[in-house]
Formats: sequence, C-alpha cells, structure tokens
Amino acid sequence: MNTLPLWLLVLIFVAGAAVIWVAGIQLSKTTDVLDKRLHLGSALGGLIVLAVATNLPEIAITVSAALSGNIEVATGNILGGIAMQTVVLAVLDLFGRRGKGVRPLTYRAASLTLVLEAVVVVAVLSVVVAGSQLPAGLVFARVTPDVLVIAALWIVGLMLVQRSGSHLPWHEDGAAPDSSPHPRGHRRHTPDKKMSVTKAAIVFAVSALATLVAGVVLERAGDAASSQIGLSGVLFGATFLALATSLPEISTGLQAVKQGDDNLAMSDIFGGNAFLPVLFLVATIISGASVLSHANSSDIYLTALAVLLTLIYIVGLIFRPSRRILGMGVDSLTVVVVYAVGILGLLSITSG
Repeated sequence: MNTLPLWLLVLIFVAGAAVIWVAGIQLSKTTDVLDKRLHLGSALGGLIVLAVATNLPEIAITVSAALSGNIEVATGNILGGIAMQTVVLAVLDLFGRRGKGVRPLTYRAASLTLVLEAVVVVAVLSVVVAGSQLPAGLVFARVTPDVLVIAALWIVGLMLVQRSGSHLPWHEDGAAPDSSPHPRGHRRHTPDKKMSVTKAAIVFAVSALATLVAGVVLERAGDAASSQIGLSGVLFGATFLALATSLPEISTGLQAVKQGDDNLAMSDIFGGNAFLPVLFLVATIISGASVLSHANSSDIYLTALAVLLTLIYIVGLIFRPSRRILGMGVDSLTVVVVYAVGILGLLSITSG
C-alpha cells in the first residue's frame, strides 16, 4: 500500500473503520444472544470468549503488525487503545443519558465489582512497565516471562470479578445506593429473543471475519498513510488507530447507557482494557522476540497515562460525584483534560 496516493489510503482507512463500526455492533448483538442461550457469561471460559469477541479489531491489528515486523504500531495500538477506550467512558457520560436531574455515569454505576475490574487494569499495566525493563534475550519457546504473567494475572482477575458478581461480604454485595439495578457482567443489552442460535452463530462468524479483515486493512493503510505524512507509528497507533478500533465500544456503549445498563457499559470497557495487554503474548509468539523489552519511552508514557485515567475513574466510583460540569461528571471531565494534555506530551516525545 506504500505506493498508493494519500487520498486513497485515507479513503481505505475510513472504509475499514466503517466496516469495524457495523461489524462491531453485530458482534455485540450476536454475542449477547449466544451468551444468553449458551450461558457463556456464567463460566470463566465464557468471559474469555466475550473478551476476545469484543476486541477482534485489536487482535487483527496486533497479528498483522507482528507478522509484518511492525511491532511499534502494535504496541502503540494496544497501550494507546487502553487510554482511548477509557476516554470512551467520558463520551458515554456526556452523550449517554442527558436531561435535568440525571446523575453522572460513575454515580449511577458505582459498585465494588467495577472498582475491582479497574484495579485489574492497573495491575496488568504495572506488569507491562516492569516487563519493559527485562533484558531482550529472555525468550524461551517464543515467549517471555512478562507476557505469561500478564496472561495469568488477567485470568486471575476474571476469576475474582466473576466471584464478586455473585457475592461480596459487603452491604448489598458492594452495590452503592441508587446505583444501576442491572446485574453485573459483560453483556451490553437485552439480546434479540427472535434470533436463533444458528443465525447468531453465522452472523457472529461473518462479522468476526469482516472485523479481522478490516483490522488488517486499517493497520496496513494507516501505516502507509502515517509514513507519507511523517507521523510516527506510536502516535498513529495511540490516536487514529486506537480511535478507529474503539468505534464499536462507543456505539454499543451509548446504546447500553441509554437503556440504563450503566454498570455493564463500564464493565465492558474495563474488561476490554484488562484484556488488551494479553495481546502482547500473541505478538511475542508470532514475532519470536521480546516485545515489551523493545518498548520505547512513548510506550511507557502511554501506559502511565492509561493507569492515571483508570485511577481517576476508580476515585469517581468510590466518591460518586453527583454534579455535572459541561454535561459530564467531574471525573469524566478530568479524564478528558488529562488525556488531552497527555497527547500533547506524547507529541513532544515523538517529535524529539
């Protein structure tokens, strides 16, 4: 694609993003049907399947980048994607439910389970930072200790979250007063009762294939376009590519919040953010090299930014601010400001 003109590359990138938007919505709907009919969400394996399904764009981009040796884009997309998807919560807070007397998102969705999910994100990202300091030669059977610890920590986190969803030794199992009454989990909305399991499976498979192809196209077209305009791979992966792959979360998240599934929308974002670093295991196996040991200052910067944004929402879930400023909660507004300043800092790092 490096030989194509810039305008055509931009057109291809936009078309790929549109495919991911549409296919992502269908993936969410059919996953809900399969989850309900096959009781996937009631088992740890089901939570893993749901996490993979909702992050197919990132999986496709990571695999494509690793195969082409473009680890910089894959790393930037994963770490920048976590920061971007955290900002999606601010978008849901701003546009999800509006009107007089409507409380901010974290006030409505507050629960100890969501705090636990956010803590898992912080824990996984802490291992990412630690892994970046390990020697590059620490590779055995095409894996490194850091990515194995990340995968194990994610699975343990899922087990703890699943357990907290059924019982916590706290008043009302950790649910805050006046919070969303919907059950905790990773399902975004009420599934289509008319859709059969067979139809859902077919639509899911087609949507998954379309998402995987579109993800590869996004990575290749975006990388070529960013090279032509002189944009670094890290900055491109952390901004434009991360935004494109977050489109399904924005669309289905808005739908969930408007239907009152506030805690489920937040749970899906935190669950996806905890899963994304697991893709470093995939990238390491494909490339056969230590991915995190090659992380540069921009990657560590993005990791720190993602941790900070997550911590802001942890504080918001605990203190539950009731005031809305500029249409969103104080925590969401803080996240938007911190992210904007963070991107300016990333620009200064990538520019020299």
